[in-house]
Amino acid sequence: MKEKLAAMVRKWVSPSMRYELRSMAHRLHGLAEQACLWRWEIARFRLQHESPYEVLYVGRKNRRDMAKLLIGGKSLIDHGVQVDQAQPVASQHVVVISEVPTAGALNVPVYLSAVVPLGRSLEDITARYDSELRRSIRKNRPLYQMRQALLDEDIERADRDMLRPYAVARQGTHAAQFDTREVFRIARTTGRLDLIELNGEVVACHLGCVITRNGKRYWSTLRFGYTEAVFSDAKKLREVNSMTTYLALEWAIAHGFDYYDIGLCVARPDDGLLKWKRRRGGDVDSLGNDAYLFIRLPKTGAARFLWDTPLFAFEGKALTLHLGLPDGQSGEEAARRYHEMVFGGVDRIYLHCAEKSGEQFLETLRSRYAGLQATPILQMVTST
Repeated sequence: MKEKLAAMVRKWVSPSMRYELRSMAHRLHGLAEQACLWRWEIARFRLQHESPYEVLYVGRKNRRDMAKLLIGGKSLIDHGVQVDQAQPVASQHVVVISEVPTAGALNVPVYLSAVVPLGRSLEDITARYDSELRRSIRKNRPLYQMRQALLDEDIERADRDMLRPYAVARQGTHAAQFDTREVFRIARTTGRLDLIELNGEVVACHLGCVITRNGKRYWSTLRFGYTEAVFSDAKKLREVNSMTTYLALEWAIAHGFDYYDIGLCVARPDDGLLKWKRRRGGDVDSLGNDAYLFIRLPKTGAARFLWDTPLFAFEGKALTLHLGLPDGQSGEEAARRYHEMVFGGVDRIYLHCAEKSGEQFLETLRSRYAGLQATPILQMVTST
């Protein structure tokens, strides 16, 4: 019965409409989860021991680590310091993070996708890669092959020996894992599981699916997986990771997709994984990811806070980027700090700084974004 219903949906409901329905169902599920107020807490922590800012978190207990990850990076999850409730810092230095909107808060995505626009040759896309990456791809491409996993034992082995161990190696015991049945379902129906071979030996796998949004087709990476021999060797992992991504891009172009989604990453502008995907042509895109937190900047020192913790934020459906330039930091220092924070897909950039102190750096930003197809609006925000 379930299979018949699914077949009817596929027949009568367009792929774009199915995407919208899934997104709506996901949002409704999230709202229902938020309504369970007995799971909420009010907690305080600092970004670092010496930080002048105190974070006031209001939301579900099981999402507090997500808030820490978003504003402090992975290290804060393990080393975040709880603050004595009886000794709060001055209210002007409090950053409020909530699961519901508060006055003046930024609507900050927790995750973003990195999406490569296609409709052009592979050579045109890779021309934007740095020279070292292009040389590595040219050298290693003849050694790699990709084939679809069709046998049950191949799918099971990829899940057991690559997808799951690699997720644990990257994210620890709290890694979000796909259920094995879901891996089989995707590999057989909505997507495919590909095995990556190096000189005939399986070293990696790629689990992907098709997304159709507004009539455009996306080949979307759900998970990469690697053997332990690969992910335990940082140099080998860099090579195999680059080649796995390149092969997925190659396949997406060959099969007429409009975009290649390299996959989700934490929506931190200075996140290393996001930078890695940006260097491979990925533009930032929410792509239906509806996990948000609402962050209200401190009344005093917002520029310093954003210098340490730059943020993406949504204004309606438009994605914005908030950067800080505090007193004591020059335009040259800002240019170095934000060297790799040039993102396609950003509609507007706000530079929080003292009045007129950021004009030099704004010119630097304009020149860096000039090469993009759509350039963002740049705006200074006076901040103490």
